[in-house]
Amino acid sequence: MAIDCLLWLLQDQNTCHKVIDKIVPALIDLAEITTLGDHKKLGETIVSVLHECSQSLGSTRNPLSSRTKELIDELLSSKQRSKREKNMPKEDLHIKQAASLVIKLEGNSLFSSGNIAAAASKYSEALALCPLRSKKERVVLYSNRAQCYLLLQQPLAAISDATRALCLHNPLNRHAKSLWRRAQAYDMLGLAKESLLDAILFINECSQSTDPDLSLRQNKVPDYAERLVKKQMRAAWLFREAAVKHGGVHCEGDNGEIYGQEGDDSEWETASESDIENDGRRDMGDDDEDDDDDDDDDSEWKNDDERKDKYEKSLIKDMKHGYNVQLAEDEA
Repeated sequence: MAIDCLLWLLQDQNTCHKVIDKIVPALIDLAEITTLGDHKKLGETIVSVLHECSQSLGSTRNPLSSRTKELIDELLSSKQRSKREKNMPKEDLHIKQAASLVIKLEGNSLFSSGNIAAAASKYSEALALCPLRSKKERVVLYSNRAQCYLLLQQPLAAISDATRALCLHNPLNRHAKSLWRRAQAYDMLGLAKESLLDAILFINECSQSTDPDLSLRQNKVPDYAERLVKKQMRAAWLFREAAVKHGGVHCEGDNGEIYGQEGDDSEWETASESDIENDGRRDMGDDDEDDDDDDDDDSEWKNDDERKDKYEKSLIKDMKHGYNVQLAEDEA
C-alpha cells in the first residue's frame, strides 16, 4: 500500500530528512482515516510516525522546514483538541456546533453573492468551531471550502480539502461532490490519471445517489463528467493500443498530440452520446449564450481545429456546471 511505503520512508533515518517535506502534506490529509483495509487506527499511526519524525529531526543538522513544522504542529494541536472535547459537557459541544452552522450559512451566502474568498474564510472559521466528532458537518465544510479553492484557482488546496472530506465521510472515499471537486483540481494540475479515477468514482456515486443534483437522469452519465472522463482517457493514453488498432488514434508531429479520425469519436463514445440532442443539457444550469451550438452533431465538425474549439468550449461549460453543483449540502 502506498501509505505504508510513505510511513516506512519516514521511519527510516536515512531517508526521513530527504522526503519529509514532500510526504507530510499528503499524510496529514489522511490523518483522520480510522480504518482502511487491514489497517486499524491508521490515522493514529500516521500521527504517531509524524510526531516521532518531527522530534528526531528537531535535534539534527537537517531540521524541518517551517511549513512542515507548522503542519505537524497543527495536527498535534488537533489531537489535543480532540482530547479536550471528550471532557466537555454535551451542552457546550452543541453550542459550538450551532455556532459553526451559523457561520457556515454565512459562508454559503457569501459564496452565492460571488465573494468566494470571504466564503472560504467563513468555512475556515466554522471548521475551527465545529466539534471534531461532528464528522458529517465537517465533511460539508471541507468540501465547500474545496469548491471555493477551485474558483480561486488554488488546486492544491482544493485537493487537500476534498481529500479530508473523503477521509471523514462514511463510507470512506464515497462523497460524490468531493470526488468531483478533486477530479477538477487534478485536471487543473494536468494530472490526468488521478482526475480520471476520481471522475469515474464520482459517476459511480451518482448512480447510487438520491441527491437530485447528482442522480443520473434516465440512467445517463452526466455530460460534464462524461466529457472529463473522455478528456482524461485521451490525455492518459488509456486504451491507446485498442484505439490505434481500430484506426481511431494516431500521432502527428513532435508534440505528441493525439488526434482521432476526422469527424469520428466513436472509440470514446458512451451511451448518452447516442441521444445527445435530448440529454437534458439545458436543464443542468448551463445557460451560457456563447454555447448555443453545443448540440451540433460531430459530423458537422469540418476539421480538427474546429473540433478542438468545440471540445474546449464544452470543457469550460462543464467546469462552470461543476462549480455550480449545489454548495449548501446539509445532507452530506
